[in-house]
Amino acid sequence: MPTMKRAALVLVALTFTTLSGCAALQSALKSAFKKPTLTFKTARLSSASLSDATVDLVYEVNNPNGFGLELASVDYAFFVEGKQVVAGKPRKGLDLKANGRSELVFPANVKFADIAPVVETFLNKDQAAYKAQGSVGVQTPIGVLSFPLQKEGTFDVPKIPQVSFQQPRITSINLTSATVEFPLAITNRNSFPLPIAGITGALKVAGADVGTLSTGNLGMLDGSGTKQVSLPLTIHFARAASAAMALRSGGNAKLSLDGRLTSDTQSVPLNLNQLVNIVK
Repeated sequence: MPTMKRAALVLVALTFTTLSGCAALQSALKSAFKKPTLTFKTARLSSASLSDATVDLVYEVNNPNGFGLELASVDYAFFVEGKQVVAGKPRKGLDLKANGRSELVFPANVKFADIAPVVETFLNKDQAAYKAQGSVGVQTPIGVLSFPLQKEGTFDVPKIPQVSFQQPRITSINLTSATVEFPLAITNRNSFPLPIAGITGALKVAGADVGTLSTGNLGMLDGSGTKQVSLPLTIHFARAASAAMALRSGGNAKLSLDGRLTSDTQSVPLNLNQLVNIVK
């Protein structure tokens, strides 16, 4: 048999053997492969202020196979109160571990001004409705498996902190003025931290305008926590006769603060009216 002919026959035989081996291997993988499952795990706020919040929808992939898989495709949309918002998604090629569970996190940034024409109205809601839809594809030995993403639910809307006056204290007083420390207690009514950029407002004591209180940036307010800040103010009696009388006599006086509370870029009205006991 000529050499060229023998070589061709050997090549054909090797190719057939290789293809048969690959087909057998692929068949074995298919028969041994166990289909993974995708389940919804939780919806959570990963960050929030009075202007926006990031809502994470967390899914879990359970891969019962002894080899890892990877994410092949993601198609995802997120809606709040019927309006689509900007949503992120896990990257393609994400490794899904063998014999275990892997989390897929879908973050969505919800800007409240895009949801409601008046943000304060939205913030007075207890919860907001969301809907997620789409699909993810997982690369497997038997091809790409597609899993639907379909979930509706609610998340907690950030609540405006509660602000109240504590007992004011006169630190100095003379015939023309008094310096008073006005303590404020700011309580976070949310279980998650909330940034407070500041509180500012016009103060009245016994009905008289006495000046402006401003806290400056208060930083992050712990979840369900209370922060206290004491604000000094010098009150000139010539401009506030009724306040002068209340401060000189001591005892109860009505305090009114007409101002704003700011969290991140969102400012909301703050109106306090309290009867307090002023001490020297």
